[in-house]
Amino acid sequence: MTVIVLTNCPPGLRGFLTRWLLEISADVFIGNPSSRIRDLLWDEVQQYAGQGRALLAYATNNEQGFTFRTHDHTWHPTDHEGLTLIRRPNIGTSQTSSATKPGWSAASKRRRFGKR
Repeated sequence: MTVIVLTNCPPGLRGFLTRWLLEISADVFIGNPSSRIRDLLWDEVQQYAGQGRALLAYATNNEQGFTFRTHDHTWHPTDHEGLTLIRRPNIGTSQTSSATKPGWSAASKRRRFGKR
């Protein structure tokens, strides 16, 4: 089983994939091509994705029963002791809004302590 998920890709790429796979939802393609055809399709997806992102997941003989590949995603597959896990980017506290301050708001303090 092979699944390809596209995000923000050209419509021509979608049309190309419908020759080999079934589009079960917008930009989600599923099918059972041979491994040679799957690799050729993935090469075409990478070449013509443009500014878009793509994800390929397919069944294989490993502990998880599947593997996947990504193209221009911020989340990357990482091998961890034989298992493929997703490594997400670390979003630190520096990107949080500086307008929000920790603690009680002035209105909640007045309501809580009865000061009007």
